[in-house]
Amino acid sequence: MVTSDLPGEGKGLVLPLVEQFYSLQGEGFHTGKAAYFIRIGGCDIGCRWCDSKVSWNPGIHKLVTVEDIVKEVIATPAKSVVVTGGEPSLYNMEPLCNELKKHNIETFVETAGVNNITGIWDWICLSPKTNNHPHSEMYKRANELKMIIYNSEDFNWAMECAEKVSADCLLFLQPEWSRFNQNIEAIVEFAKNNPHWMVSLQSHKFMKIP
Repeated sequence: MVTSDLPGEGKGLVLPLVEQFYSLQGEGFHTGKAAYFIRIGGCDIGCRWCDSKVSWNPGIHKLVTVEDIVKEVIATPAKSVVVTGGEPSLYNMEPLCNELKKHNIETFVETAGVNNITGIWDWICLSPKTNNHPHSEMYKRANELKMIIYNSEDFNWAMECAEKVSADCLLFLQPEWSRFNQNIEAIVEFAKNNPHWMVSLQSHKFMKIP
């Protein structure tokens, strides 16, 4: 977990904010649902196909207080917040979750689970990466397992991860955006042959929304 000598940073009272905006969820179980997005800077995984590489270095992003972040959230009609990154499990998420819960806002998180994430979460979307495996506890906590398919080996990785999650965890396969055309046919066939898996698409990119 990230700590520093800056006031409040190690305690989660301030966070390196990449961006925050109100939109629709584009992926996974909550696709199409209105939600407020909070993207936190800092990631030590470094996926080659990452579509938010600007979030990797936390030092280039302004430290913003949790109170100011939530102030922007409650200025919208949002009833749920998605915290993403970067990698949210690097930080103490308790203060942010506690402040959101004061306003009866649902808290969702998208994480690779490299650390056991802190905070109060109504929904945990776990998206494991082969180059930095999740903390073992995160498999048990996941409500949704979202596996990104870049090449054929990722199907084996998906099945390996699926064996570690709880019985009621939802399973999704999602084509990596730049290889959508190459992989979508194989993903569809895999889901048809393994009906406990579902397909997730980055619908926000098709809709051309954030």
